[in-house]
Amino acid sequence: MSYVEVPGAKVPIRMWTDPASVEDVALQQLQNVATLPWIRGLAVMPDVHYGKGATVGSVIAMHGAVCPAAVGVDIGCGMSAVRTSLTANDLPGDLSRLRSKIEQAIPVGRGMHDSAVDPGRLHGFPTSGWGDFWTRFDGIADAVKFRQERATKQMGTLGGGNHFIEFCLDESGSVWLMLHSGSRNIGKELAEYHIGVAQKLSHNQGLVDRDLAVFVSDTPQMAAYRNDLFWAQEYAKYNRAIMMGLFQDVVRKEFKKAKPTFEPVISCHHNYVAEERYEGMDLLVTRKGAIRAGSGDYGIIPGSMGTGSYIVKGLGNEKSFNSASHGAGRRMSRNAAKRRFSAKDLEEQTRGVECRKDSGVVDEIPGAYKPIEQVIDQQRDLVQVVAKLKQVVCVKG
Repeated sequence: MSYVEVPGAKVPIRMWTDPASVEDVALQQLQNVATLPWIRGLAVMPDVHYGKGATVGSVIAMHGAVCPAAVGVDIGCGMSAVRTSLTANDLPGDLSRLRSKIEQAIPVGRGMHDSAVDPGRLHGFPTSGWGDFWTRFDGIADAVKFRQERATKQMGTLGGGNHFIEFCLDESGSVWLMLHSGSRNIGKELAEYHIGVAQKLSHNQGLVDRDLAVFVSDTPQMAAYRNDLFWAQEYAKYNRAIMMGLFQDVVRKEFKKAKPTFEPVISCHHNYVAEERYEGMDLLVTRKGAIRAGSGDYGIIPGSMGTGSYIVKGLGNEKSFNSASHGAGRRMSRNAAKRRFSAKDLEEQTRGVECRKDSGVVDEIPGAYKPIEQVIDQQRDLVQVVAKLKQVVCVKG
C-alpha cells in the first residue's frame, strides 16, 4: 500500500497502515504530536502502537527542536545481522548446546560482564574511535557519571524485554546471525534525566501532553541533550558490535570443522535522532521504532520469537522521510499478553525454535505481535525484501 493521509493540527499525518486498525490511544498520540509548533512532518509505520508520549512506529521531523520522550528511553536501540558461510546442512540435530554457549558468552537480562570486554580481541571489531568514545564519557550529564563502571561492564550485553539474539536460516538455507539491543541502563538513565529537564522548561508548559516536552535549538539544554544523545547512540552501536563479535567467536568454536566466514555486518538503529535535509530545510528526524530506508540502505525488520524476520533495502521514499518499520509491532500490551497466553501457548507458537518457553517470556509470544508478512506488505513502497529469515535458536533476556 501507499500511505493514507489523516488531517493533523500543524501537519498531515501520513500513515502506512489502515487508520481504523490503530488503537484510539495511539491515534490520539499522533494527533498530539501533530500539534507541536516545531513539527514539519509526521510519518506513521505499519507497526505503529501506543508508546510513552509518542507512538512506537512514528517518524517525527522537527525544525529546531527535538522531543526526548519521542526518541524513547532505549536510545540507539536497533538491530545487527550478518550472513555466514554456514548452511542448514552444517547444523546439529540438537541446538540446545549452541543456545547455551551463546548465553554463556553474552550476558542477558540485567546481567553484565565480570570485567569490561576488550574489543581488540574480537574479530573485525571497528576499534578506531573506541578510545575517544570513552574519553567523551567525562562530558555527559553529571547525574549519570556514577554509572561508568556499570556502563563498561554492560557493554556487549543483551538486556531483557524484546531484545534477542538469534541464529537463523534464510530461504536458500544460509545461516545468519542476528541480534537486537540498545544502550542498556546508561542510555535509559540519560533519557530519563533529560526528559525530566525538558518537562520543567517554560516553553513546554502549554503542551497537550507533558511527555512531548522538547528542547529547542541554541539553548544549553539542547546542547547538553544532543551531546548525551549522540554518545548514547554510539554506545548502542558499539554494544551490538561487541555482542556480534562474541557471537561470531561462539560460532567459530562450535562449527570449527566448517571454518565459518562472515559477510559485512548490517546494522541499523531504530530509536534515534538524525540530522537530515528535506525540501531545502535542515530537520531533526526522530525515528521511534522506525529504521532509515534511504535508497540502497540495508535494514532489518524482525517479527517475533517464532515468526522470522526480513532483511530489506530502502527505496528512498521521501514521503516517509526515508523510513520504514522497525519490526512487526505489538498488537497487545505485555500485561494483556500475560493475561491471555500461557507457557503452553508459547511452546506451541515457538515449535521448532530452540528458545526459552517459560512463563517469564510469555509477554514476548508471537501472538502478542502483528503478523510480520502483513507489516512488510504495507510498506512495499518503502523497502524491497532482500532475504527472509526464520530463527532456529532464539536467546531472550
